[in-house]
Amino acid sequence: MVQHLTRKLLSGMALPGIALAVMLGTAAVPIQANAATLHMAWSQDATGLDPHKQTAFSSLRLLELIYEPLVRVDANLRIVPAIADSWQFSADGKELTFKLNPKAKFQNGAAVTSADVKASFERILDEKTGAAARANFLSIASIDTPDPATVVFHLSQPDVPILTAMSDVNAAIVPAGEIAAGSVGTKAIGSGPFKLDKWDPNAKEVLSANKDWAGGATGVDGIEISVLPDETAILAAMRTKQIDFALLNDPLVATLVPKDASLQLNRVPVLAYHVLQLNPSRKPMTELKVRQAISCAIDRQDVLDTASLGEGKVTGPLTIPSLATDPSQLFCYKRDVEKAKQLMSEAGYADGFSATVIGATGEPPTAAAEAQVIQSQLAEIGVKLDIKMMELNVYVDAWLKGDFDMAIALNGGRADPYTMYNRYWTKAGNLQKVANYIDDTLDSQMQQGRAETDPAKRKAIFAEFEKHLAEVSPWIWLYTSYSYTAQQKNIAGFVPTPTGTLFSLSKVTIQQ
Repeated sequence: MVQHLTRKLLSGMALPGIALAVMLGTAAVPIQANAATLHMAWSQDATGLDPHKQTAFSSLRLLELIYEPLVRVDANLRIVPAIADSWQFSADGKELTFKLNPKAKFQNGAAVTSADVKASFERILDEKTGAAARANFLSIASIDTPDPATVVFHLSQPDVPILTAMSDVNAAIVPAGEIAAGSVGTKAIGSGPFKLDKWDPNAKEVLSANKDWAGGATGVDGIEISVLPDETAILAAMRTKQIDFALLNDPLVATLVPKDASLQLNRVPVLAYHVLQLNPSRKPMTELKVRQAISCAIDRQDVLDTASLGEGKVTGPLTIPSLATDPSQLFCYKRDVEKAKQLMSEAGYADGFSATVIGATGEPPTAAAEAQVIQSQLAEIGVKLDIKMMELNVYVDAWLKGDFDMAIALNGGRADPYTMYNRYWTKAGNLQKVANYIDDTLDSQMQQGRAETDPAKRKAIFAEFEKHLAEVSPWIWLYTSYSYTAQQKNIAGFVPTPTGTLFSLSKVTIQQ
């Protein structure tokens, strides 16, 4: 809390230009109102450039400006065109045909063709790739390319969520030639609105407008992104007009933005969720009653109020508003320490146990505070929790290997529950090492929800899925929060969305 108070006090001060220049390592020159370059800042840098492999939010936010999927999800969670102009399912739901935008080009000048689409999905489906979204596309039996502008996906079964899955940057289309050369991830060649001209890891990215972008002219000629780990420094730079636009993660900083009349805060609820991930493959989390005891011992609202200033709401596994169950209807969402102690005793751990919880420094910035609150709460039932904070890239590596007792995480939401969770909770899920838990019920419910086309029946299936998942407690879902972006008042055109995407920066303009 001392660190948080220090940050809060700092963020209330407009730093002198010279001091700020030293902090940023640049000359303190205000941006001109007619600048063609958008000066932007965020606190976490990308961890890599391969769109098929990246899972960190910071990577996805960068790559979605460079690469494009076949379709996108808009601010209302509707599927809209991207590389594909149109698409159609066959009557039996087992064939999905796309017509590509004839103007789509990669940033090396080559046209985007059906061959690139086929090669991209074959790469995603290849287990050797280690693609983050592989499990979303296992219904693809084969892919035909009858002409350069047409792609036909033949599915082994009806697959309602596959379109939503195809809207993700983890399903971006990359050049077939780059795949063959093995150069995907060593350089960034997409068909999106911006080219990556320069990347100095943990320091700066320089993007220029892709003049061949099929989506039309961008609103700015380029974007220069500064990586400033301390978000109070980002806010100070905005107050002195050095930064036009910023992605903020820390609610302690974001809630100060409206106090400055020259700045605008964009704040929208998101589908991403804060969660305490247990590792059910490690004793004593292998015991159902131990996991349930942990769930009963945690006061989710207290975690939210303490770590995130109450900026959000307690959530169950499903965060899509139209499908989410009222958390009060889920297992042990009202804290019950006595029940937790009883469950621990029944599991043979009346005296508690020791474990380590890992978290990433700065992503989310609430991670350390969440861990501290949970540490205090679990101590009441004898669980001695050691907190281990890691640099983001180290944390992601450990997380992907499932190398933890418990983990504080902020995981991405999706517009469809199957797309959101199948990689964790199905037997074919490619992030099984992260989840370390599956049962026949979860797998069956996921498969039923995947194939069901009736919206009411789908909702009922996923309501049962959510209830069961909360009850078996492999993870302890905490809360959803907001996406925060801050901008100068002369920046126009940015549209925040529940997915947290920054894609609308492609149409942002700097007003006179």
